[in-house]
Amino acid sequence: MRPLVSVIIPTYNRREFVREAIESVQRQDFSDYEIIVVDDGSTDGTEEFLKEFNSIHYFYQKNQGVSRARNQGLKLARGDYICFLDSDDLWLPRKLSIQTKVMRKNREINVTYTDEIWIRRGKRVNPKKKHQKYSGWIFKHCLPLCIISPSSVMLRREIFEEVGYFDENLPVCEDYDLWLRIAARHPIFFIDEKLIVKRGGHNDQLSHRFWGNDRFRVKALEKIISDGILDKSQKNLAIQELIKKGTILEKGFRKRGKMEEADYYHELIKKYRSYI
Repeated sequence: MRPLVSVIIPTYNRREFVREAIESVQRQDFSDYEIIVVDDGSTDGTEEFLKEFNSIHYFYQKNQGVSRARNQGLKLARGDYICFLDSDDLWLPRKLSIQTKVMRKNREINVTYTDEIWIRRGKRVNPKKKHQKYSGWIFKHCLPLCIISPSSVMLRREIFEEVGYFDENLPVCEDYDLWLRIAARHPIFFIDEKLIVKRGGHNDQLSHRFWGNDRFRVKALEKIISDGILDKSQKNLAIQELIKKGTILEKGFRKRGKMEEADYYHELIKKYRSYI
């Protein structure tokens, strides 16, 4: 029998973290799910370490990035609903039961996400105002930064047939790119309850790997502007955000003496200003 929910956990060299993530799924007060762990080329003995979990579906791939890992999980998933859980995050016990109840009761809702508890270097911290969550047609709120945590979402699997999978060409901000594609087409329902724990501050976080992550958000904005799916208002908002981010990147590259990159963003800004 097919499970109702597929839980996709990508991981890379986080055997202790991923074990705790799996255990947080197994503590759910909801049982109609499958767990798919996609190991993105770990070399720390993750596969051997996870053998005690007989009930999980384990898939190993050569290291190709989190987008390829999540996309592989999507290809393996059998559930009507899709959830992602980053291997350094945790779920609280009622996460799946609350979201499935909302999704089953409201067939018009294709995506839900929840509030979250933030832990940084072992201490609880409060999100900043810029991380405020919104519900409904939230495209404009998704433009400045990624306000939706992958670990908090539940999506109907058909949504990926419409908007596509994660962009494997983006080393970071791949979630920002996907949420823009979804939010441009669908309302996203926010469940105002803290149902996940986001643990940050460790050195292997993807967000720490690059300076200027807005470079990749600009790429996502260029994609969605050219896709032709935005209405006039959405397109203007996306262009304004691209110009804002591009201006910051140009200044940052000039400050670092990287004139070729700075000139690239200067020309990009000039191009998109002509569209307004």
